[in-house]
Amino acid sequence: VVNGLQARTFGVWTLLSSVIRCLCAIDIRNRTLYYTTLFTFFLALVHFLSEVFIYHTAALTIGVMAPLMVASFSIMGMLIGLQYLEVEALSQNKKKN
Repeated sequence: VVNGLQARTFGVWTLLSSVIRCLCAIDIRNRTLYYTTLFTFFLALVHFLSEVFIYHTAALTIGVMAPLMVASFSIMGMLIGLQYLEVEALSQNKKKN
């Protein structure tokens, strides 16, 4: 059972995460923003996994599986993308020198 305060808090958390992710999409070379965005996906993954496996307050339905899959694939994609950002940063440093 969820009360109004919990629902609004979860809604604000979701909105904040989406704003951070949109800002990262706009400025993907911003390393601080990139790591912050990656952290939001880890946080979402841990949150939903803990609700299913630790607290047993959610079942593995499509409503829970969807955010788990989005967070997992996003983490993998961002970790792969991080390697390209590091290579790009190294090549820019070589050009400056």
